[in-house]
Amino acid sequence: MRAQHSGHIVNLSSIAGLAPVGGYSFYAAAKFAVEGLSTAVAHEVRDLGIKVTVVEPGAFRTDFLTDSSIRYTGESIDDYDESAGQVRTILENMNGNQPGDPQKAAQAILEAVNSDAPPMHLVLGQDAFNRVSSQTTAFNQELEKWKGLTLSTDFPQLVAN
Repeated sequence: MRAQHSGHIVNLSSIAGLAPVGGYSFYAAAKFAVEGLSTAVAHEVRDLGIKVTVVEPGAFRTDFLTDSSIRYTGESIDDYDESAGQVRTILENMNGNQPGDPQKAAQAILEAVNSDAPPMHLVLGQDAFNRVSSQTTAFNQELEKWKGLTLSTDFPQLVAN
């Protein structure tokens, strides 16, 4: 891609990389790493004519939630029953009922990659869209709330005479 000064890198992340919830922290951390890697690589290769898109799907009807794919710990901790502990039941009930269509996801990825201005982030599925929208809104509200403290940590600007 460097030699031809063109190409497109597509990295598969998850909505968990943008808007994680409790119950699968290690998975979210791995997907968050894909987000950071993709963003940094995009900056490194953009002047070479190489594009980067990171795909963040929600729940798609694949074998991801089947016994052949997902693994749970053998023990649970009662303190987490009301938070992360509920995720296992939610995922078990979701298996086979995920709202996302994998064929439509593949078509969407191809459409995005082949567009004149491909996205850096391609969120797929209404569930993913809703989660990232909520996450972004909450993040922006928190950013504004703490803006004064955030900006107070810089050295004072020198006044030019």
